[in-house]
Amino acid sequence: MKIMFVCLGNICRSPMAEYIFKTIDQDNKFIVTSSGISDEEYGNDIYPPAKEILNKYNIKYDKHFAHKITKEEYEENDYIVVMEDYHISRLNSMFGNNNKVIKLLEKDIEDPWYTGEFDKVYHEIYEGCINLYKKIGN
Repeated sequence: MKIMFVCLGNICRSPMAEYIFKTIDQDNKFIVTSSGISDEEYGNDIYPPAKEILNKYNIKYDKHFAHKITKEEYEENDYIVVMEDYHISRLNSMFGNNNKVIKLLEKDIEDPWYTGEFDKVYHEIYEGCINLYKKIGN
């Protein structure tokens, strides 16, 4: 089963979710990736404060290459997991309405690039990833 986490630029929330989920999925049941809904951060690595938070909680990550989700990625993933309602509407306008798009939490997870609240966002993403794994991991 394939999961893609999506945020705006693919440098904070979605790569954090990707690597948190990979840490939770110790049996490697899932192929997990991430992308953004824009290409404004194309080619960039994980934003340094997001890396600091992942390091703080011992979440391993690889070299990252930010990119905008493609039609092929959208079609080949079983779940497209977004951080906020805007991402759903943007994906629907890009690819059509599809029930594979879900929010990680019921509420929006704010972009820490703007708020600076990386620790808060980490905990929200972690909670969402645990719940998602419990829901689809069995």
